Amino acid sequence: MDAHLSEKALARRLSISHRTLQRWRQEGIGPGYLKIGHRVVYPLDMVEAWEKSCSKSRSFS
Repeated sequence: MDAHLSEKALARRLSISHRTLQRWRQEGIGPGYLKIGHRVVYPLDMVEAWEKSCSKSRSFS
């Protein structure tokens, strides 16, 4: 089973607000996500790949 993070769980992991994640989605930046009905989840593998790519170039917050 693939692991997913909720919007709030990812916000805590990145030490940012969930509103920042919402803005990032609107702007097309940030980690990949899935929208299931009205719920947004972030697959852990996509989050980790995004974190890794950001650590090579700049801070992600």
